[in-house]
Amino acid sequence: MNTKEEKLVAFGRLLDIMDELREKCPWDREQTMLSLRNATIEECFELMDAIVGGEPLYIKKELGDLLLHVVFYAKIAQEEGCFDIGDVATALCEKLVYRHPHVYGETAVADAGEVVQNWEALKQREKDGNKTILSGVPKGMPALPKACRIQQKVSTVGFDWPEREGVWNKVREEIREVQTEIGAKNPDRIEAEFGDLLFSVVNAARLYGVNPDLALERTNRKFIRRFGYMEEETIAQGKALQDLTAEQLEALWQEAKKRDE
Repeated sequence: MNTKEEKLVAFGRLLDIMDELREKCPWDREQTMLSLRNATIEECFELMDAIVGGEPLYIKKELGDLLLHVVFYAKIAQEEGCFDIGDVATALCEKLVYRHPHVYGETAVADAGEVVQNWEALKQREKDGNKTILSGVPKGMPALPKACRIQQKVSTVGFDWPEREGVWNKVREEIREVQTEIGAKNPDRIEAEFGDLLFSVVNAARLYGVNPDLALERTNRKFIRRFGYMEEETIAQGKALQDLTAEQLEALWQEAKKRDE
């Protein structure tokens, strides 16, 4: 592994390269914060894929791509006279010190849960911090992780199930309400109740220490893998999936499941 000095040298080289690209490369020179936005979102998703895949080399590559965007935004801001990468790092350091009084101050905490509670409370006390509990949840955040983040935040002020087992009554209640609206054939109410059901299932996952986004992605990948096997087997037999009966499809699915265990 690199020493601290080597890390600083590597980061300094990155800054030098960014300066040079901004000066000499036509494409890099014409980029703005808005033009980079979509690519940054894409890089975040690629990093998430790498983390789920668990391949260190892939994670390293995607972290580098994301770091490039951080440096790029800071360079553009520097050119506009707003701030530079040093200001970004300084602000981050000050925030981390402020929000960790149990490390840099005299505050005592019993566990990680108290750390999270203190963190949220301190955020609201900051001059430019969030003014309400949920104001820091990004509006553009995908719905599934957003639901989990909302639930995590409100739990820090005690708005949570006293006993996590109680959440299952809520899940069952929401299932009944979905079924009722399906019976009433009201599309808008059906959608609303499905949303409530999904929100309660996300809450249950959180209470049992499961990241619902990762859990769903794991199932997505498993389904893709198994369905891919079904397609491969069908093609090998000179057939098409759409030509199989429901019973044949189910038998092939069960075969795929066995091979995947």
